[in-house]
Amino acid sequence: MLRNLLALRQVAQRTISTTSRRHFENRVPEKQKLFQEDNGIPVHLKGGASDALLYRLTMVLTLGGTAYAIYQLAVASFPKKQN
Repeated sequence: MLRNLLALRQVAQRTISTTSRRHFENRVPEKQKLFQEDNGIPVHLKGGASDALLYRLTMVLTLGGTAYAIYQLAVASFPKKQN
C-alpha cells in the first residue's frame, strides 16, 4: 500500500514538473485583428464557414424544436375521441 502511494506520488510529481513537448505558435494577435475588423459581418460569423454552418444548424434545431413543441401542445390540448 505504501509502495503504491509512493509510486503514485512520484508519477504525479513527474507529470506536473515536465514541460510540454509541443510548442504552439501564438495566434491570438491574428484572431484579434480578424474579430476587430469592421467589415459588416456579425462577430458570431467572423470565424468563417464553420461558424456559419454552426449558426445555421443552431437556427434549424431551434426552429424545429419550437415547431415540435407547439405541435405537441396542440395535440395535448384536444382530447382524444373515445369510440
